[in-house]
Amino acid sequence: MYKEYFGLKEEPFSIAPDPQFLYMSGRHREALAHLIYGMKADSGFVLLTGEVGTGKTTVCRCLLGQIPDNSEIAFILNPKLSVVELLATICDELEIAYPANNHSVKIFIDRINLYLLKAHTEGKRTVLIIDEAQNLSIDVLEQIRLLTNLETDKRKLLQVVMLGQPELNRLLNQPELRQLSQRVTARYHLEPLSKDELEGYLTHRLAVAGVERPLFPVKTIAKLYTLTGGVPRLINLLCDRALLGAYVKGENLVSPALLGEAAGEVFGKKSQPGEPSNRFWQWSVVALLSLIFICGVVFLFQLFRQPAVIMEKQQPAHKIESTADMNKQNNG
Repeated sequence: MYKEYFGLKEEPFSIAPDPQFLYMSGRHREALAHLIYGMKADSGFVLLTGEVGTGKTTVCRCLLGQIPDNSEIAFILNPKLSVVELLATICDELEIAYPANNHSVKIFIDRINLYLLKAHTEGKRTVLIIDEAQNLSIDVLEQIRLLTNLETDKRKLLQVVMLGQPELNRLLNQPELRQLSQRVTARYHLEPLSKDELEGYLTHRLAVAGVERPLFPVKTIAKLYTLTGGVPRLINLLCDRALLGAYVKGENLVSPALLGEAAGEVFGKKSQPGEPSNRFWQWSVVALLSLIFICGVVFLFQLFRQPAVIMEKQQPAHKIESTADMNKQNNG
């Protein structure tokens, strides 16, 4: 909607993992280098982890553009599968035929092994890429490890690239998966962009989309980093909404105030990433008022109770005094 207004050929802040928009920060460059090294080293497992939205899938798509033409790729996007479902998905990705309604693990493995041997004799390499790998179960991970057992004297016949959130590292550190963990020859944890990298990120994406002039002033960029913590997906969501807001208001730049309005729409006004929540203070005030109310009730209770206590203490004395007077009168 705002493309023509700003002179853009494409939307610069789409959250789709388009490799041409990949900003090669130092972190992303290192991540890609680790993946390429693991591929060339003919290792069994290559691991790329990072928080949600840091760009793992985009780096992987960039890797796919650099894999040799003689490679066969099986790409699994939804790894919440059983062992049988995983093997069937691998066969489907590699176009390996298997009997209809087959549920035998042995038949799947035999077909996959035959395919890997044939691919090796033809000079091809086979790569299994698993996104969101933190969702894999221990049984499935162990089955994947067993698939990599097929090898020659010089190379593995199946390479596995796993992308996942930090939970994947904790999963692989479990004792049941120590054999798999020892086979990871290249691993990298992708951090969010630094504050210094954010301006370059915005400039790169705008330039790829067809605009060379800056649309985000320095103060706006500083606020953008505070709101997003440098996470590319959050940056894209917020910048896209902010540009739309600038278009609606007829502004040529995204001001800090306009960015704040966009953040309220994207993240919600009550809690925004990077900004402290007021909920703690709200509960503190409620607790303080409740304490004051309770103390007031106790004070009033004690205040009204005090005369009654005094009367109770004085009443026996009057009774004793009256009894003594009566005895004196009788004796007289």
